[in-house]
Amino acid sequence: MENSLSKKPVPLSVSKRLKNVLKKETKSKQYVSASHEIDGSSLASVPKMAKRKKVIPSYKARLAIIIDDVGTKAQVNAIKSLRLPLTMSFLPPSKARPNTAKLAKLETLYMVHLPMEAQNWSAEEPNTLRIHDRQKVISARIKEIKELFPKVEYINNHTGSKFTSSEVAMNRLIFALNANNIHFIDSRTTAQTKAPKVLKNFGLPYVARDVFLDHHMDKAYVLEQIKKAIKVAKSHGTAIAIGHPHKNTLQALYESKELLKDVELVYINRL
Repeated sequence: MENSLSKKPVPLSVSKRLKNVLKKETKSKQYVSASHEIDGSSLASVPKMAKRKKVIPSYKARLAIIIDDVGTKAQVNAIKSLRLPLTMSFLPPSKARPNTAKLAKLETLYMVHLPMEAQNWSAEEPNTLRIHDRQKVISARIKEIKELFPKVEYINNHTGSKFTSSEVAMNRLIFALNANNIHFIDSRTTAQTKAPKVLKNFGLPYVARDVFLDHHMDKAYVLEQIKKAIKVAKSHGTAIAIGHPHKNTLQALYESKELLKDVELVYINRL
């Protein structure tokens, strides 16, 4: 059963933009579900974070929410209409989404959602990084991303269950990202991720998603996942949640504004 917050009316401007996003989703098979991000489409296959110390921070617990797969102006407008500090992670430009770099340039802070090879995913993005790509190929791709998105400081993986489970591939990626002063945030789409080991070898901190908001797309589920993200943040001082620009996800975030006051909702650079 939804709580009373779920009954809060949505302002016309927000509702209209979300409706626009929903209309576009129905025309694209790619937005049927967010579960494509996770190896085997099972949350059970995703690793639990290494045990983090429970802390009572002197500051208000901080939660960063990343919205992946941002690719259209309608999505940007819908996200921004919520008036919440949500970090947008843009897909690289493609035939299906030619304007992502132009849209990102209008933002002060953004991320890039970089396609990487998955164990099982038929709708692969163009120029997806693959585990057998040589250093020259990966470095060239990251250089191209930096040219397309000059202000980018953070990248997270789009799919990538196969790529991030390869230590060799991750070494090549982190080397290339370091050369361009870009930080990697692990979306944690597989239990076999080698990101923690590789980042440690580079002397870098491991930063990763704690909660997926919309592995299932019904609003009641997303509302519960938002509560979970808040709980993780309050237990450990910080947390990262990842969602997608679906109508139900954005609606749930809007309806959770009061709940989110229990933490400091911040952009990713403030964690």
